[in-house]
Amino acid sequence: MDRPDTTFSLAYIVLSLCFVFTPNEFRSAGFTVQHMFSGWLGSEDISFIQHHIKRTTLTLIVHCFLPLGYYVGMCLAAPEQNLLYIHHASQGWQIYLAVSLAIQLVSCALAFYWSRQGWVNHPICKALSVHALPNSSWRAVASSINTEFRRIDKFASGSPSARVIVTDTWVLKVTTYHLHVALHQDCHLTVTDSKHHSLSPDLNTPVQIVTITVASINPRVKSFDIRLKSTEYVELQEKLRAPIRNAANVVIHLTMSELFLDTFKSYVRMNDVYRCPSGQEPEPCIGCMQVNANVKLLRLCHDDSECQLCFCRPMWCLTCMGKWFASRQDQQQPETWLSSRVPCPTCRAKFCILDVCPII
Repeated sequence: MDRPDTTFSLAYIVLSLCFVFTPNEFRSAGFTVQHMFSGWLGSEDISFIQHHIKRTTLTLIVHCFLPLGYYVGMCLAAPEQNLLYIHHASQGWQIYLAVSLAIQLVSCALAFYWSRQGWVNHPICKALSVHALPNSSWRAVASSINTEFRRIDKFASGSPSARVIVTDTWVLKVTTYHLHVALHQDCHLTVTDSKHHSLSPDLNTPVQIVTITVASINPRVKSFDIRLKSTEYVELQEKLRAPIRNAANVVIHLTMSELFLDTFKSYVRMNDVYRCPSGQEPEPCIGCMQVNANVKLLRLCHDDSECQLCFCRPMWCLTCMGKWFASRQDQQQPETWLSSRVPCPTCRAKFCILDVCPII
């Protein structure tokens, strides 16, 4: 691990992956194509389409340069391999250099082809031309999208590598190398999947990601998937003119409390179980009166915590206990919910999630 070439290789691979799949830390530091070449790309707010035409082209060129960049770096990190003098390098390195140069040349040739005749050959321009009226061009569609993007009432969600934008007329999905475009009036939107995460990558809060397929009645428009948080689902519905079908019968949690309830249940199921004394019959939950009480509060935090002993018999079901727990939280700070403590709904003894034990 002390060899310079090994250290450089590991560092270059990590930096390359972070550059391609940009994490928030790199994005905040400005280590992105969009930030480093902002002067040439122009403002997204002023010319949205033109900005992304240039961005996707430049991103392709820069990403394709990474293999060649590794060879250039190895020339300095491993001078003993004579990589600077190609005819002295080993056959393996010569093949690697040839492939790297070929990848770079192909990307540059493709970028040149796209840019000819005012970018008419670019995949984004071709996608826009599908929506152009007779005797019109992709530029008219681009002008319409640029105008609507500048309005403050648009819907925008997602990470920069998979951003969803909905304007008054258009449904857009921005990806690293492409821009998907669909008209509201031509769209059929269908909820196809959802994934529930106990903790989101950004905050210490639960999150449900809903996948929606956008299909157009125009056969020339390819369908695409958009992903957004379930709490943004209502806002999306209000902006869209087309209804959203739930073909998969996915349960969409529209509020943070609903999301937290699923997370609460999953954590409680991992806790120690409580065995009812023989002869003690479970009573109906006094919260809903629909199911029997199935949780018991036991102080399992034996350190210097704020949790207290609860001597109440089992009187609540898991769902009602979770709703009570969520209702006692600071609604403005959901990232603190999992680690907080609330009073028992009956005796007011404080407890945390670890103290909620399933009954068997």
